[in-house]
Amino acid sequence: MNGTMRAVRGHRRGGPEELVYEVAPKPVPGHGDVLVEVRAASVTPGELDWDATWTDAFDGGMPRLPVVPSKEVSGVVTELGHGVTEFRPGEAVYGLIPFTRDGAAAEYVTVPAAALAPKPGSIDHERAAALPLAGLTAWQALVLHAGLTAGQRVLVHGGAGGVGSFAVQIAAALGAEVTATASAGDVDFVGGLGAETVIDYAGQRFEDEVKDADVVLDTVGGDTRDRSWRVLRPGGVLVTVVEPVTPPEGVDARAVFFVVEPDRAGLEELTGLVDDGGLIPQVDRILPLESAPGAYAALEREHRRGKIVLRVS
Repeated sequence: MNGTMRAVRGHRRGGPEELVYEVAPKPVPGHGDVLVEVRAASVTPGELDWDATWTDAFDGGMPRLPVVPSKEVSGVVTELGHGVTEFRPGEAVYGLIPFTRDGAAAEYVTVPAAALAPKPGSIDHERAAALPLAGLTAWQALVLHAGLTAGQRVLVHGGAGGVGSFAVQIAAALGAEVTATASAGDVDFVGGLGAETVIDYAGQRFEDEVKDADVVLDTVGGDTRDRSWRVLRPGGVLVTVVEPVTPPEGVDARAVFFVVEPDRAGLEELTGLVDDGGLIPQVDRILPLESAPGAYAALEREHRRGKIVLRVS
């Protein structure tokens, strides 16, 4: 018997109302896994709507109830599964848990070693837990899929959001010329993240202000995405995290839709930016683990700057 722990679990599919704070079995690390004592976990909008949260697949697999939510973790290694040599007990780590596995809203979680990296030394566990999903999404969008380089022009939609706030900082750190859209109340905030120009999307039409962009990062979709084609230079790229899309007829551009993947190398790049001072995780609030149902409910109804983080231990 491996013991028990406190955890937040859902015993049937649904929203925040289905989550229960309770005693659960402590997980056992399998081959290639690391058992992490969770110090902080982060919650993500839409997470309770994903098939992968409740099943073994991204699009309607077999149920795997009860489930533990929260795919972003920061904590301390306590036990190594067979074959794991790159970490040691007592080491502080953080990472993005694969979407079809139990998450970090618990005192312990098992995570594939390949999905973890040493925690940035310059920030605490709460801020480290705010980094993996949105930070890796922004990094993979700009670097892996768009190939962004210094001197290029990038337009980030939703610059105050979880992904957008990281994308603005990463693009600026890479030496790009950054324009972002945001609400009027977030203009100064996004400018402080490194955007040279911030466009109030309610008061200005971004396509009147931006031209010859090398990259557009779309976190909004819909009409915003459709109007974005006209601001790209010939041969530019639109990267979206909303839904698959193809360029309109006659538009000389590339379109990329992707879903973020756990990525140790990407985490290590983010760690370098954080410890060099070029990337600051944005935390809206920190709540105790037992408040996880309320944290997920807040994601559905409140405007935020940054992540909602659960302090576990």
